[in-house]
Parts: sequence; structure tokens; C-alpha cells
Amino acid sequence: MHAYRSHTCAELNTAHAGQAIRLAGWVHRVRDHGGVLFVDLRDHHGVTQLLADSDSPAFSAIERLKAETVIRVDGRVKARDASLVNPKIPTGGIEVYVTDMEILGPAEELPMPVFGDLDYPEETRLTYRFLDLRRESLHRNMMLRSNVVRSIRNRMWAAGFNEFQTPIITASSPEGARDFLVPSRLHPGKFYALPQAPQQFKQLIMVAGFDRYFQIAPCFRDEDPRADRSPTDFYQLDVEMSFVTQEDVFAAVQPVIQGVFEEFGGGRRVDPDWPLISYADSALWYGTDKPDLRNPIRMQVVSDHFRASGFAIFAKLLENEGTEIRAIPAPGGGSRKFCDRMNAFAQAQGLPGMGYIFWRKAEDGSGMEAAGPLAKNIGPERTEAIRQQLGLGEGDAAFFLGGKPETFEAIAGRARTEIGRELGLIDENCFKFAWIVDFPMYEKDPETGRIDFSHNPFSMPQGGMAALEGDPLKVLGFQYDLACNGYELVSGAIRNHKPEIMFKAFELAGYGREEVEKRFGGMVKAFKYGAPPHGGCAAGIDRIVMLLADTANIREVIMFPMNQRAEDLLMGAPSEPTNEQLRELRLRVLPKE
Repeated sequence: MHAYRSHTCAELNTAHAGQAIRLAGWVHRVRDHGGVLFVDLRDHHGVTQLLADSDSPAFSAIERLKAETVIRVDGRVKARDASLVNPKIPTGGIEVYVTDMEILGPAEELPMPVFGDLDYPEETRLTYRFLDLRRESLHRNMMLRSNVVRSIRNRMWAAGFNEFQTPIITASSPEGARDFLVPSRLHPGKFYALPQAPQQFKQLIMVAGFDRYFQIAPCFRDEDPRADRSPTDFYQLDVEMSFVTQEDVFAAVQPVIQGVFEEFGGGRRVDPDWPLISYADSALWYGTDKPDLRNPIRMQVVSDHFRASGFAIFAKLLENEGTEIRAIPAPGGGSRKFCDRMNAFAQAQGLPGMGYIFWRKAEDGSGMEAAGPLAKNIGPERTEAIRQQLGLGEGDAAFFLGGKPETFEAIAGRARTEIGRELGLIDENCFKFAWIVDFPMYEKDPETGRIDFSHNPFSMPQGGMAALEGDPLKVLGFQYDLACNGYELVSGAIRNHKPEIMFKAFELAGYGREEVEKRFGGMVKAFKYGAPPHGGCAAGIDRIVMLLADTANIREVIMFPMNQRAEDLLMGAPSEPTNEQLRELRLRVLPKE
């Protein structure tokens, strides 16, 4: 017999009854039923129930076992009585009578339990991540992640893509976040960078003539943490294709992403209709460039109904250039209590409040009437025009925000989400995707007035060189994101493969020709020797698995994540270097201020 096991803890069934077997695993829990001991033995594959009574030679040793001790047991398989069968596990029809036991790995008193789903502080969970990973839900998430990555790889190969690996140590490149720098021992005073993405390399692969590339790529960005973003590193499905338009990229990516969600979505519906929504429309309708289309609410501009109206706040606001009033329809929200609750929500977000109108049955029974402070101020004709524009009726409401869109858009988006959640309008049992397109190439810093890239700097501007001769803020790029259920899953672009257009695009963002050649010399050089039109995208693996696992915290789907302060509590990173290491690298650490 094998030194440790003849079967896994998920293999045995009634067909093995009477057989002598050997198992190994962790002691999940021990139950004492008055002279009869039951042990749930767990390994990667599953759980098997062990049984020992006072006649078993291993009884006294089992009696002293601590949770999470690793043991090897010999025993005989017994079929359970029909009344004791556990249909929830594959081995629920049998138990193993233990005749011998050996402790392979003793366990001390646990700092946190593995059995059960008790919620423990994140600091404890990350410090003892190896214990946390033994818990059923987290173990399941890691296996989901592994299977998702395998499925993605298979689908990409089947679609004619080739997998190549790009360097991890490279040059610094502006990708929209801070680099992690790596000092060079051989070149004192110079630094490598960990790649924020394989952006330049995958474009060079296209220039080299490989046509369809993919990689499950590690990316490193020194970012502020969020629940849906790792503060240090993450993995993405990196894709690039030659001789393609934007639509070709969409056509290649959709079957892969949709197939993965259908395979691992747990029966949730995957909507096959992926609409194209412009960035401007997405901001207007949903208050965000990553809309959750499970929520049917779509915001609208209703400025004309408030111009020169009796509601002085909005009427005066609209006299200023660039201002507008937007409405958030709330089907089924037509009660003062609900409207007051949403008003309080807006105040908690830092706004004075939200104006509202709700429609109810008229008190005299003659039909429907509009109610609320706004309705009184603007009168029945305007409120009726608003109702008709928004397609609302009795029992519905609408909320209103005004000003320059950039000052309230994000809050309007959050209010839309909260209204949809409160009213039960969000379909929780599906995945809805949308391509967000026509991103602006540039944005202006509100404090400095400086023009900078708003998205990927290597994108082709729509209209080419001619588009760059006018107002930079009106230039749109061939850039696109894929949103799903309120998260950005994919980001990409058709690339700028023409050096002169590239120099001009960077010039508008304040990067001179010399600096571009210094920072991106390899790519500029390559483009001079026959670069094909190309484009691609990257899909966040961590975020895809997070959605499939139905969790809002990305750390629940990463094997060894950092905490919110970008610390690895298990391995003790970041750590202080030794003086020898610093001397070798010719570095000095300045004291804290």
C-alpha cells in the first residue's frame, strides 16, 4: 500500500465497503458521541468520516487529536445505515473504521478556526493565510480561479492565438499609475521597472509579425487600494492582434469572456447582447463609464423643463454656461418616505440633497397628481412634461441633480445604483456586458489646466493626424472598455502605429519628441520599419473571478493578497534592506521626516 494514501477523501463510496484502505489529510473536526469518536478527515479533494470506538487500537490517540493535525489512517470501509447517509458529500454513504493512525504533522492551538464560516478580522486572516486558504469558501475560490485561467487559455488557443511571455524586468513607462522601481547592481544609479502591463512588448510582437498574441500576464502598479483592485500586482489576459479594427477585437474577445461566464457563472444568465455605448452617453445615462445594466434606470437631461421656472435654484443655475439638470427615474418609488430616504442618501454623499417629484393618486380621486416641493414650484404643466419624457406613471418618482456634470455625475451614478437596489430593480441573477467606446483622448487637470492623456497613451486618435490639429479635448480615441455588472473587466484600444501621429499625440500631452524617443525608443524605432495596424485589450483575471465567485472583495480570489496598506502580513513585506544590500546597490535610505 502507498506510504500515505490509497484513496483521496472524496473517492470512497459504497462500492468500497469491506475494503482495507489508507487515507491522509487534516483533522477537520472531532465529535465525541460517548465512547464513539467521529472524525471528519479533509484533504484537497473532499471529506471522509472516520469512526473509532473503544475497541479500535487508535481510539486513545484519536481522542487526543487537535484540529488541523495532519494524520494518516488505516481502516476498513463501512456502508452507513440508510438513516445516516449524508447526501451533501460524495463520501456520504460510507465511513471508515480506523484500525491504525499516525500523526504526520502536529498542529498547535489555532489562531483562527478552519471549520465553520466565522468572520475573522482581515489582519488575522492575512497573517495566517495558509489557514484561511483551508477554509471551504476560500479553497473553492482558488480552484475557481485555477479553472477559469485554464479555460481562458484553452479558448484563446482554440481561437488561433499564440501564448508568449514578455519581460518582468523592463524600463519605466507611463501607463497611468506609479511604477515599482528595481535598482540595478551592475549599473549604479539606474533603475529597472516592473511592468505596469506588457503594452510595448505586445505591440513589438505585432511588429515582429506574430499576428495574434495572448498571455496571462502579471502586472505591477503602485496604486492606492480599493475593494476591487490590488494595490501592488494583478493578472490580466493580455491580447493583441494585427490588421484589425475595433470591431474585430470585440468579435475575438466576446466568445472567450462570454464562454467563461457561461461555464463558471453558476447558472446565472449571461446576456449575449453586448451593446456599444459611447463614453459620453454612458456618463449621461448611468453616471459612470462602467455601468451596471442589470439596473434598468437610465438618466436623462431635463434642463428645458426648469428654465425660467418657479424653482429658482435650478432656473438660476441654468443661466451659467455648461450647466444642466438631470433626472433619475425611480419606477415604483412614488412615496414621500422613499423620496426622503434617497434625499438623505444624497446628503450623506456630500450634496445638499436631491430634488424630487412623485406621482400619486389625486386626493379628490380625479386621477393622478404630482407631489413634492419641486412639483409645487414648477407647476402641473412642467411636471406633466417631465413625467411623459421619463415614461413614468402613478406610483413612480424622479430625482433631480443640477450643475456642471463633472461636479455631480459620479454621485448621480451612485444614486441611480442605490435607487435601483432599494426598489429591487436590479436583476441579481445575470451578467450584462457593454462595450464603452469613443473615449476622449485627453483631459484637462482642473487645478493646473495641463492637458494629459485620459486613457492609454498608445491609442490611435479617431481621424488620425487631422484630429490632433484642433482642440485636444474634442479628440476621441479608438479606445474601449468592457463593463459588466458595474465593473470594468476589459480595457483596450486600436494602437497608434504611425510615428508622426504618435509624436504629435504625445506633444499635446506635454511630451517632446526627445522625451518620447528616450522613453519609448524601442517602439518608435520598430514603427519605422513596417508596423502593421494593430490593436488589442487586457481583461482583469482577478476581477473576472471576483464576479464569478460573487464577492465584492478582490482579496477573496487572490491566493496571497496584500492588505489595504500594501503589506504582506504573512511574509513581512515590505521589509527593510540590510546595509550590505544597500552598499551593493550604492543606495542610501533617507530617515523619515
